[in-house]
Amino acid sequence: MQFRQQALSKLQSPEEIDLPVRFARPQGCLVLGVTVVVMIAAAVWAVTGSVSSTLGAPGILTHAQGSYVIQSPVAGQVTEVLAEEGRRVSANAPLVKVRSAEGSTVVRTIGAGRLTTLVAAVGSVITTGADVAAVERVEKEDDPLSVMLYAPADSGATVPVGASVDVTVQSVPKQRYGVLRGRVEAVGRVAETSRRITGFLGSTQLGEQFSREGPPVAVLVRLDESSATRSGYAWSSPDGPPYAVESMTLATGSIRLAEQHPIDWLLP
Repeated sequence: MQFRQQALSKLQSPEEIDLPVRFARPQGCLVLGVTVVVMIAAAVWAVTGSVSSTLGAPGILTHAQGSYVIQSPVAGQVTEVLAEEGRRVSANAPLVKVRSAEGSTVVRTIGAGRLTTLVAAVGSVITTGADVAAVERVEKEDDPLSVMLYAPADSGATVPVGASVDVTVQSVPKQRYGVLRGRVEAVGRVAETSRRITGFLGSTQLGEQFSREGPPVAVLVRLDESSATRSGYAWSSPDGPPYAVESMTLATGSIRLAEQHPIDWLLP
């Protein structure tokens, strides 16, 4: 009771009526002001801002016309190799000569293109139907490269045609020369099986590699061309690498998906 009486007496004292009342310290006002500014900025960004997400997918540089595999029609031993891997070959061009019990047979190409893989070597023994080589179909020497990406099937529907893509090429140091620039030209409607990928790329290994996590969706990326770089394509760096990039080189694409407004996340 004694303390209560003292408090009441102090409040009723006329000596302190003219003193100003301090609602908050200067430090508190500063914190309050900063908080209000941050809240206003967040509200403005939620209304006018946007967030873009990306989808990563493995892929490969290609001329987008596919490849075909050449198989040996006979069983025997390879006695001569008549073509060089990486070179352009014409239709019906000789690849290897195989000696069998019936005599010598020359294995030839089916159509013109670029010899990307040559499995047979001199002295090796092959069986009937064994893979000898893979040829990428290329109509002209200067046909532009594209990138075939294999995105997860459950994310394929979210990839819009025309979306920008950054492509990291395995043979090009990203830290020094950057990434290739391109845009999505087409998106597959059905998932690709390992066999279909093998048939298109001409490689069983690649077919298994790209379908390891399940059948993917094929995404064709058209690269942006540039006359200012040695490779002939646009890079995130001014010049890009001082050498040309080759088809059938592994790559990884980062696809920029459609942008969304943050406020949409709060709406039911």
